[in-house]
Amino acid sequence: MEMSKRDTILILDFGGQYTHLIGRNVRENNVYSEIMPFDITADKITEIGSVSNIKGIILSGGPDSVYDKDSPKMDPGILKLGIPVLGLCYGHQLIAHMSDGKVIRAAKKEYGDTEAYIDKPESILHGLHHEEKVWMSHGDTVSSLSKDWEVLAHTDNTPVAAFRHKTMQIYGLQWHPEVVQTEHGAQIIKNFIFDECKCERNWRMTGFVEDSMSEIRRTIRGKAIVALSGGVDSSVAAALITKAIGGHNLVAVYVDTGLMRDGETEQIRSTFTTLGTDLRVINAEDRFLEALDGVEDPEQKRMIIGKMFATVFEEQAALSGVEYLVQGTIYPDRVESGSSGKSALIKTHHNVGGLPKDLKFKAVVEPLRDLYKDEVRKVAKELGLPESIINRQPFPGPGLAVRIIGSVTKEKLEIVRHADHIVTKEIDGSGMAEGLWQYFAVLTSTKTTGVKGDGRAYGYLVSFRALVSREAMTAKFAELPWNLVRRISTRITNEIPEVVRVAYDVTDKPPATVEWE
Repeated sequence: MEMSKRDTILILDFGGQYTHLIGRNVRENNVYSEIMPFDITADKITEIGSVSNIKGIILSGGPDSVYDKDSPKMDPGILKLGIPVLGLCYGHQLIAHMSDGKVIRAAKKEYGDTEAYIDKPESILHGLHHEEKVWMSHGDTVSSLSKDWEVLAHTDNTPVAAFRHKTMQIYGLQWHPEVVQTEHGAQIIKNFIFDECKCERNWRMTGFVEDSMSEIRRTIRGKAIVALSGGVDSSVAAALITKAIGGHNLVAVYVDTGLMRDGETEQIRSTFTTLGTDLRVINAEDRFLEALDGVEDPEQKRMIIGKMFATVFEEQAALSGVEYLVQGTIYPDRVESGSSGKSALIKTHHNVGGLPKDLKFKAVVEPLRDLYKDEVRKVAKELGLPESIINRQPFPGPGLAVRIIGSVTKEKLEIVRHADHIVTKEIDGSGMAEGLWQYFAVLTSTKTTGVKGDGRAYGYLVSFRALVSREAMTAKFAELPWNLVRRISTRITNEIPEVVRVAYDVTDKPPATVEWE
């Protein structure tokens, strides 16, 4: 991606699951961020600086201990570049360790909401209160610093929860300012990128559209096929490709896997036909269900679905004479599939790790691979896509297969599809949908005893989930009104004979993921 003439914050990825959330928080302030591997050298950063205005460096968190034999290390020269540096969690510990501070295994791990005491509300902590609610996730802790450093904050269990160098712009935070659970985390990020790094707000989606189209034209030399789900990601990818190489060079394929929501295929057909898209709807329900028969493991489901998708696209490509596959993969897909830096695998996304290695295409083109969902929506507006697509609720690529715990059958699909329809209609009708990121039903593998019609009933437990989020990297469960929860529960148990019990999922992300599988 072109970075010239943009103020840039580099983020070194030490394997933390929030690495891309840091990047997204920076970009939310209209400052460009670029993720780099943890082992990048100081010389390489200087080289990048010849074409990009690098104003700051953030070190991400990570799962390792600085004392582990194979733990990721950083080039010491980076701290001598004169560029402001902020270390978060593992990055915080690594800076202290490299600077003769002491890092120890904490007597008590800190995970989740923690009270931090701000000793010096200065520099990156300017404007914070004496007591702050922050999000911690660590086992090691910095217990002391060398003479050139000073403590900015502490907690009951962490004597050095934040620090800074006395003469250089180098800072460390044990907590995670990039997650919404840290009450004033956004202020800390702003303090760093604007007060310390002196960045200007010069990252805009207009520039992204222009750069992306140039890259597409350089990559695609012929006809392409796009995997179209109807969601905002794949729709924007299709629109970008169309704008770059022309609609006559693009074939849009929508695969009806049989794993779709109620009325989904009909809605997709209507929307994209109206837009004038060369849309091909492929009915592959029997093929997908046969391939998934008896499969219970969620990762295996995703891999099977990814392989089946690729097979269908290859068949359509052969019929259309296309050589390039386009996908709407975005940043959260890539980080959760463990494809960035040292990031751990959370789950395979069908269009990332789920694709087979021997695809029969010249290239897989992912124009949105470096964007977050809110940025994709901005691009959608820039491209003039309708609101019905821009604000469409996210839906997993594997569809309802990952909203059925255990094996997938037609009977279970009908149950979860009906339950999902009820949840969607009730929340949409309540006027609360606008404030929610996502809401849906899950069919669990648990069966439980109930009473229907004065007789014993034995049926499924259905759970439903509603989340508040900005980007799906972190999320909080929505505090829905109890009369709405009761109405959803009553409708599901009354209208679906196979269900006798309903639960509402009150788990944030983390520790859970958005989807159950």
